[in-house]
Amino acid sequence: MNEVEVVQLLVSPVHRLAGRPSAGLPDGPVDDRVDAVRLRRGLGIVGDRYFGRPAHRDASVTLMSEENLPREIGPDADLRHTRRNVLLRGVDIDAYVGSTVVLDTGQGPVVLAVNRPARPCAWMDVTVGPGARRTLRDRGGVRCTPLSDGVLILGPATFGTVDADAAAVRP
Repeated sequence: MNEVEVVQLLVSPVHRLAGRPSAGLPDGPVDDRVDAVRLRRGLGIVGDRYFGRPAHRDASVTLMSEENLPREIGPDADLRHTRRNVLLRGVDIDAYVGSTVVLDTGQGPVVLAVNRPARPCAWMDVTVGPGARRTLRDRGGVRCTPLSDGVLILGPATFGTVDADAAAVRP
């Protein structure tokens, strides 16, 4: 297992980026960051807008690497701007598409199937800054399905992959 850090967590009960980006940001709370999230197997993050939605079960949890935030475009960019759920430091999560990973923040392991990239949308040029969408291409995070119930909290964590053949965790 590798040492990583959960830098931020975000649970958004409603869809905040609706309409066309050219119309600007909608009104509403701008900070849905939390200190802990509860995940349910096959359903997602409790309290999030995608929790239990059949169309989003394979993409109900999104993870992103802090190192991939385009600080040159948006120096203060974080989960409020990218609308991902978990911001990690110390792992290139985009490299794990197709893998099963384990993240443990001390509350017990959470197992996630990393299904596909979380493609940046046109809103990134509004929320982060002009050019962010292009910059985040192929490094905008990943969409996952939780394969176990569990809790993630801010702070130090361990990260590894699950070898499906041997059912073992690897660093």
